[in-house]
Amino acid sequence: MEVRTIEASAVTAAVKKLFMDCNYFIGQDIMEQLERALDIEDSPVAQSVLRQIIENDRIAAAEEIPLCQDTGMAVLFVEYGDKVCVQNGSFEDAVQQGVREAYEEGYLRKSVVSDPVFDRVNTRDNTPAVIHTKIVSGDRIRFTAGGKGFGSENMSAVKMLTPAYGVEGVKQFILDTVRAAGPNPCPPIVVGVGIGGTFERAAQLAKKATFRAIDTKNPDPRYAALEDELLESINQMGFGPAGLGGKTTALGVNIETSPTHIAGMPVAVNICCHAARHASAEI
Repeated sequence: MEVRTIEASAVTAAVKKLFMDCNYFIGQDIMEQLERALDIEDSPVAQSVLRQIIENDRIAAAEEIPLCQDTGMAVLFVEYGDKVCVQNGSFEDAVQQGVREAYEEGYLRKSVVSDPVFDRVNTRDNTPAVIHTKIVSGDRIRFTAGGKGFGSENMSAVKMLTPAYGVEGVKQFILDTVRAAGPNPCPPIVVGVGIGGTFERAAQLAKKATFRAIDTKNPDPRYAALEDELLESINQMGFGPAGLGGKTTALGVNIETSPTHIAGMPVAVNICCHAARHASAEI
């Protein structure tokens, strides 16, 4: 296979569209689950909240305006083909420019500060984005992008379990994390779980899990069953939409896994609010 060249400007254009789209248009998987939640809800308050969320998402899509005031920190998972060469600019710069243009021209709130502790000065263009890149075979670049709001991000956690904890220990940590979050992450939520790898790999997997459509299942039937079990347990907590009580605290639980060390079993939980913004494209 010959090397394929892609203009840096094409990367910028693709990234720009992804971040505008994911902030304006909620995924069909989320919308369908919100409508199902409304159908089964008994609480008048919870019904009212779900109707408002659904109406909000429909208005955002129709008028192409942000569906939430927190348009998030830009995160991308990139599968970069090993037969691709970006020309007339660097890949990194092209991605950051795409984020910059999306947040400036799309009237998206800029929420990134340049220093995390001392200065905390806004960068004024929502860069830098967080980019996770994987080199794969092929001559394409595939992007999965999302704007991660921090009301839910702040409720996330990682724990270095040992194998002795077993599956019950994994379940307990996940449920404890969601219970501690309570109403803070704007439920109904999507719960991303990463298990395995190392400390940072588990967290990366958990974030990636929140980008997976909630109408899909882990291909391993054991983890698929665990996703269903956790979702049922979380919804029995009763926090409900907006934390005001009800049957739907979570819309979905997605689990991603990775091989790990014989002595470890790291688990990360990344919580995402019902504004589960993500979009994908390939160039």
